[in-house]
Amino acid sequence: MAVVAELVEARLRSALGEPDARASVTFLGTERIEVLRFLDDGIVRYATLGMSAAPMTDPAAVLADPEKGPRAELVLSVRAGAAETDKVLRPLAVLAASPQVEGVVVAPGASLDIGEPLWPGAAFTSVLVAEPGGLVEDLELDAPLEPVRFLPLLPMTPNEAAWKRARGAEALQERWLRHGTDLRDPLREAVPLAG
Repeated sequence: MAVVAELVEARLRSALGEPDARASVTFLGTERIEVLRFLDDGIVRYATLGMSAAPMTDPAAVLADPEKGPRAELVLSVRAGAAETDKVLRPLAVLAASPQVEGVVVAPGASLDIGEPLWPGAAFTSVLVAEPGGLVEDLELDAPLEPVRFLPLLPMTPNEAAWKRARGAEALQERWLRHGTDLRDPLREAVPLAG
């Protein structure tokens, strides 16, 4: 599905500009996943490339359809220079490979857990998958292929992730909004969860 990858990269470039760095990771039995880095006025954006090469399929499905199913790439935005966020490349590639490796379908509202800090010293070990369409528009593909959705990732502390599991993604996002949480701050602390 090299054509899909080319179209995805072209969409990322049109939305975010030219990448200033890229890295690739290959996991046993999976296609190569690349992570592109874009700098934009003090914000660094990391976008996966390769996750959408194949559709995500329901792990309960007996037979995976090679064409039908949702396709996505992941986008993480953080403030540049405050932390070693470039170390997030491998964790992002792991998340992008999870549909191929673990058979998960990544969709808005889902939590994805790395099990370790996203980058050295980070308070975040997981991310909340947000709704697409804001930063990078969906990429329509020829039928019967579904569009590629560019899913923003919002870093969560372990306490926020536990609170989200108990109350839901919408409740956590409302709490972040109510407290004016800067979700792009790589050094931020957990939002107050009591009350």
